[in-house]
Amino acid sequence: MHLGLIGYGNIGRALLGVLVAEGCAPERVTLLVRPGTRGDLPGDVVTDSEALVAARPDLIVECAGHSAVAGAVVPALRAGIECVVVSIGALADAALHDAVRAAARAGGTRVVLPAGAIGGVDLLASLKPAGIASVVYTSRKPPLAWKGTPAEALLDLSALTGPATFFTGNAREAALAYPKNANVAATLALAGLGFEETRVEMVADPTVTQNIHEYRVRSGAADYAMRIEGKPSPDNPKTSLATVYSAAREVMNRLAEVAI
Repeated sequence: MHLGLIGYGNIGRALLGVLVAEGCAPERVTLLVRPGTRGDLPGDVVTDSEALVAARPDLIVECAGHSAVAGAVVPALRAGIECVVVSIGALADAALHDAVRAAARAGGTRVVLPAGAIGGVDLLASLKPAGIASVVYTSRKPPLAWKGTPAEALLDLSALTGPATFFTGNAREAALAYPKNANVAATLALAGLGFEETRVEMVADPTVTQNIHEYRVRSGAADYAMRIEGKPSPDNPKTSLATVYSAAREVMNRLAEVAI
């Protein structure tokens, strides 16, 4: 496989590491990185989306943040290259969501949204024809994981002695206000009730050491609750390690005789 990677930060490096460890190392890698990026880059390096498209990878994985979806994913889709998007929260922007879908249609390909840090997304999506009554998601993380977000203006994160809820709203509001922390909310919204009707709570909790994702679903076919205690990435506490493995699974599924 010729794999394209948009971004080569924490997620990109870890993703390639998983593929190598699982015996699924791509035969060729093309990396789209910012001009001036230095370091040991394992593959062909390009610095603009046109060059990435010209390289014609078999599959592209975006792991560079929300701006990369508009700047690099849309052109790749339009050129007929299948893309896996990790920065799912970017699709809370309705205009960008429409642009992504239009580009995929124009290119005769598709964009794949991995489950990321959450589980049960397949069940949630399958329940839509039965009628989903409610989806309520709670993101509970250590205070350190909320540094660099608007939560810092609402709470003294270093002084918390107990759980503090600092956001209650819908998935669109959550994803737009907390773009680096709300990919799970966006994933649940796209799989289920949509951005406006999916309810979100965010909690800074000094009593936990992991990124905890909880959600409850009520529907005409099944009610269920899910709790994931994800271990944060050692390089970026805002990212759950499960996100890396989820993206790697999407790549490995393209190579497997049986995909799950």
